[in-house]
Amino acid sequence: MPGRAVLEVDGKVVRAGKKVYLMLNKPRGIVTSAADEKRRATVYSLLAEDLPWVAPVGRLDKASEGLLLMTNDSEWAARIADPEEGLSKAYHVQIGAVAGPELLEKIRRGVRQARGEMLRVKEVSVVRSGLKNSWIEIVLDEGKNRQIRRIMDAFGIEVLRLIRIAIGQVELGDLAKGQWRELTSEEVAVLRERDSHASTVTSARA
Repeated sequence: MPGRAVLEVDGKVVRAGKKVYLMLNKPRGIVTSAADEKRRATVYSLLAEDLPWVAPVGRLDKASEGLLLMTNDSEWAARIADPEEGLSKAYHVQIGAVAGPELLEKIRRGVRQARGEMLRVKEVSVVRSGLKNSWIEIVLDEGKNRQIRRIMDAFGIEVLRLIRIAIGQVELGDLAKGQWRELTSEEVAVLRERDSHASTVTSARA
């Protein structure tokens, strides 16, 4: 076709592979990498063998759980992971403390690290509380390494569980732990848009 290049290998036309967009409910204890030098289980052990190669969009550390996006569309992934896009990410966090108004206000004000780095949250609220611990919801619009854990550590508070429940307007919902599904075309499209007016997700439950 005029104006379009055709790639051939050994006389056969090579066609572009299908773009794949997945969400995975990552369990705790699984690492977000293709291979691990310590031979720990990776997120790839949870995927079907006949899937095209996909890469994680961002990361969840070994101890964290919840929504992980995976794709073979590198441009789409780069935009979602770009901190300049300000795409919000919501987490349910179980902490070893009762989350009263004073603690919530400290979290809202943020934490300045020893080297001057400022760690902030976009929003924080209580999901539910017990006598000794609480579930809080934290929304971030920046992606600094271990950000929530470092904030809690600055206040001497233990993080018992950390579950990502949403990225932008795409929610983990009732997807079972360790399971994956393809994103809908609507979910793929909405993540292509800048998340300039996303609100806190409160419908998902840890």
